Amino acid sequence: MIDLNDVAPAAANNTGLPEDQRRLIELDDAIAKIRTQIATADLARQRGQKPIDPDWFHRARTALRHLCRERAELLAQGTGRRRREKLKDALIGILRERHDPETWESILAEAQARSEREGL
Repeated sequence: MIDLNDVAPAAANNTGLPEDQRRLIELDDAIAKIRTQIATADLARQRGQKPIDPDWFHRARTALRHLCRERAELLAQGTGRRRREKLKDALIGILRERHDPETWESILAEAQARSEREGL
């Protein structure tokens, strides 16, 4: 079993990722490990081998709850998706400034048609 006091593994290997995205990957990994351990302990209990240690189970559930809360906080701050939306907004702003209104309308119509074709 993993040490519940240090549930986050080393940072994701991709050094090109921003720190918040790397932390999100670490949290997902740690959450999966704890859930696997809880499931394994429950299977052992069902086979009748040994009961689940209530102190360990409480520590595992507490660690899981804290990790899930930290993950939710990172997602609320806009990890990934918000950054991508800001990039799209900046791209739209640049394209709109560089093109006359007629060209912009044709680009916008083409984008809307593509969006409808792809079901977005």
